[in-house]
Amino acid sequence: MIRQDKVSIISCTGANLEEDIMNLVAHSHYKRVPNYRDLSPQDEWDLLENHYNRVTDTCIPEEEAFRRLQKHIYKLWKEADDSGERYFPHEFMYKMLKSGGVLEQYYEIDPKNSWMLAAAEKNLPIVVPGWEDSTMGNIFASYVMKGELKASTMKSGIEYMGWLADWYIANSGGKGVGFFQIGGGIAGDFPICVVPMLYQDMEMENIPFWGYFCQISDSTTSFGSYSGAVPNEKITWGKLDIDTPKFIVESDATIVAPLIFAWVLKQ
Repeated sequence: MIRQDKVSIISCTGANLEEDIMNLVAHSHYKRVPNYRDLSPQDEWDLLENHYNRVTDTCIPEEEAFRRLQKHIYKLWKEADDSGERYFPHEFMYKMLKSGGVLEQYYEIDPKNSWMLAAAEKNLPIVVPGWEDSTMGNIFASYVMKGELKASTMKSGIEYMGWLADWYIANSGGKGVGFFQIGGGIAGDFPICVVPMLYQDMEMENIPFWGYFCQISDSTTSFGSYSGAVPNEKITWGKLDIDTPKFIVESDATIVAPLIFAWVLKQ
């Protein structure tokens, strides 16, 4: 989808940003736990003791994934810090992926299957709200606390919102920009708010609404739930218009997203 220019911009979490690269460089070291529902607290502790961090049925290897990236990304952080330069989280990741084969020695999957590599090759715009809530974000914070880096070297979420607003203003003319959301959480909440912010807070009355809204989600509608909210609720927040095409696909995104993408790509 990225390589065929079907994606104009991505909003993702810090975990999404880094985990694709971790899989790229440490795939063979991952541990699968199909019986994860049956794990006892002691089983979980044993995984920790063996430097495995579990995400549902998949355990990420700390040394081969986290620390391998840390060694190389720290050099880029430090170089920027020393020279007074500032970048967004994804820009540092792009620099690492493009830095003369620094990571290529570790590749364990076909590079064509890395969406971050595809995005870096295209220099695709990315916004990463709440990046601090990620492994690399935690590591960066630790260097700041130790006095080795300045917090200002990493551009902030507020700056991401300002950058996204400028991007939306420049790209929302004509057919507009569609909003295709996989799952819920901050990666969806953050970017969709750019429209009401521009309309209500910046008083730009002619700013277009999102061109369409489609969400793949298995979240159920419940009181106080945002991820499970039906699209019409977004009308009341100034995110969607009355006539905006709206779709909710209540299913597993790992099944549905590839099917939709295959249809878009005429496969």
